[in-house]
Amino acid sequence: MSRRGGSRFGCRSRLRCAVGALSLLLACGDARAEPQGTAGLTIGVAGAGLDRSYWDETDFHLGLRGDVLFGRERASDFGAGPYVEVLTHAFDDVQFGGGLSVLLPVIEYLPVVVSAGTYGRFSGEPYGTEPGIAAEVFWGSRSYNFHSAYGLSFGLLGEFRYGLGDSRETSIVIAAQLDLVGLSLPFLFLINAARGGSPETAPVK
Repeated sequence: MSRRGGSRFGCRSRLRCAVGALSLLLACGDARAEPQGTAGLTIGVAGAGLDRSYWDETDFHLGLRGDVLFGRERASDFGAGPYVEVLTHAFDDVQFGGGLSVLLPVIEYLPVVVSAGTYGRFSGEPYGTEPGIAAEVFWGSRSYNFHSAYGLSFGLLGEFRYGLGDSRETSIVIAAQLDLVGLSLPFLFLINAARGGSPETAPVK
C-alpha cells in the first residue's frame, strides 16, 4: 500500500516538474519573440535631379531612420515591421516618410533589409510640399539582442526616391547607416570615467 502511494507521489512530482519545465520553455520563447527596434544616423551622398533627370547634381545626404521588426527569435530569422525616417539633401529640403521593412537573413549576421514606403518633401517655393515613393536596401550588421528590445545596426544603405509632385524630382542615395546607441557609447564611457567610474568598479577597501 505504501509502495503504491509512493509511486503515485513520484508520478505526480514528475508531472509537476514536466509541466513547470514546459511552461518555462514557452515563457522563454515568448520573451525572445518580442519586437526589436533600432535607430540610426544615415550619412552619405544623393544624386538628385528635377523633371525626371537622374543625378543632375551630387548633394550631401543626412538623415535619421528607425524601424521595429516583428517575428524574430534569433539572428537567422526573417522579420518585418514599420519604419520611419526624416532626412535632408544639401539642407535645401526636408523629407519625412515611412513604410514597411522586411529583413532577409541571407547571411546570418549580415542580413539584407528591404523597405518600401511613401514620403513628403518640403522644399519651399515654388513647389511646397510634394508626395513621393521610396525603395531602400540595407546590408550590414543587424544584431538580435536576447536581453533587450533594441538591436544595434551598422551598414550600407541604398535608396531610390521618386517624387510625384510638380517638380518631378528623383534622387538616388548611397549612405552609411550608423547606430545612434553605438555612436553614443564612447561619450557615455568618457562621462562615466570623468565621474570616477561606476560603483561596481570602485576599489574594495
